[in-house]
Amino acid sequence: MKELVIVSGKGGTGKTSITAALAVLTSNAILADCDVDAPNLHLLLAPEIKSSEEFVEAKVAVIDSELCRSCGVCETTCKFDAIAPDFRVDPIMCEGCGVCYISCPYNAIAMRERLSGYIYTSETKYGPMAHALLLAGESNSGKLVTRVRELASKLALQNNKDLIIIDGPPGIACAAISAITGTSAGLVVTEPTVAAIHDLERVLKLFEHFRIPVMVLINKADLNHKKTLEIMKYCTQNGIPIVGKLIYDTIMYKAVVSGRPIVEYAPSNSLSNNLEEIWKKIEQQLDTHNED
Repeated sequence: MKELVIVSGKGGTGKTSITAALAVLTSNAILADCDVDAPNLHLLLAPEIKSSEEFVEAKVAVIDSELCRSCGVCETTCKFDAIAPDFRVDPIMCEGCGVCYISCPYNAIAMRERLSGYIYTSETKYGPMAHALLLAGESNSGKLVTRVRELASKLALQNNKDLIIIDGPPGIACAAISAITGTSAGLVVTEPTVAAIHDLERVLKLFEHFRIPVMVLINKADLNHKKTLEIMKYCTQNGIPIVGKLIYDTIMYKAVVSGRPIVEYAPSNSLSNNLEEIWKKIEQQLDTHNED
């Protein structure tokens, strides 16, 4: 089974719009939105939720008022200011570290599990989809990404699919690592800005660390030719294939507003034609690396 993860060094490069377009072009893959902190692939693919389950990973401290002697040890030891003066725990501030639980001399504090998010199994017109939503202020996004990938693999087996397309989170933090690790290949979407180039280099080093083949797609390449050339030079020097360049076109935003992938919204547009060629190159790279 092949897994293609699509990521970006920073947010706002057009990663999800491109993921949605590739989902339409292949029409024979399992889709997974692993950007669990801020998922938005559903806005373009309109999934119909078939089932959902709770994601319970985080813990929160709870103080038993009958056992508590207001000694103040928990308030002193908590580094997140989660203990209020009346010795109640603010569940938003609590990180679930358990220091107060360990340090309480009266055993008045318990660590209880709390709902951290939801995992969904859905159906789209382009194929089954696994996705999730981490609730506001919750952590453990890396674990939730892993659960989404496990669900996607299960869906692939059930539906006899040999390709999973993953819309990964931006950056290089825990969630991105969980989305990238063990995949067949990666596609990094970047744009010709100073910040994007810096973050592109960081995410490419992440793929290098995990020894995962990676490709680059330059979005809005015509907005800054100098920076585009810098990206191309960097990729060439490091042996990283560039599968294509997309121009800036406001029709992409119109497609997003309409809630449809660009290749469906404007199939004859030059962007859509370019994306078709890019998908062919990605398939070639996937087949090559799969043979290896």
